[in-house]
Amino acid sequence: MIDQLLEQLPEIVTGLIVVIAVFITSLWMGMVLWTFRDIRARTRDFIVQIVATLMVAVLTLPGLIVYFLIRPRETLAEAYERALEQEALLQAIEEPEVCPSCAARVRADFLFCPHCHTQLKKACVSCGRALDLEWNLCPYCGAPQGNQVVEPVFSGIDEEAAQLA
Repeated sequence: MIDQLLEQLPEIVTGLIVVIAVFITSLWMGMVLWTFRDIRARTRDFIVQIVATLMVAVLTLPGLIVYFLIRPRETLAEAYERALEQEALLQAIEEPEVCPSCAARVRADFLFCPHCHTQLKKACVSCGRALDLEWNLCPYCGAPQGNQVVEPVFSGIDEEAAQLA
């Protein structure tokens, strides 16, 4: 029995070596392929893609560790999403004012909406600059703002009818 086992030992060792070689080769190929796919997702520079892949192919595990240390932090998709978020924030900051009543675009210095005639702001009693309706003090000249009565604007009605009303 031991004689038969000793006769089969070279075949068993050869089989184990083949299995281990296939495993190590598959692991190596997987690392190289993963590195290539990862670097392609992180940069468009073809030279960097080739250098990173060759570094892992030649140096194997130490090459993969070095690649982890020097690879770009974010993928191209993440950089694109971040750029879109920043652009959306800038657009929200620069977005023009709209009338709260009719949602028409109005300029920041308009006192009334030209479309629906809603009062948007009030004029300072001292300097005449446009102020928010809630402000009690003009930030430009420092004048206190009293209760300001807004006179209605009559258009198309003769003066006599306006005086009667």
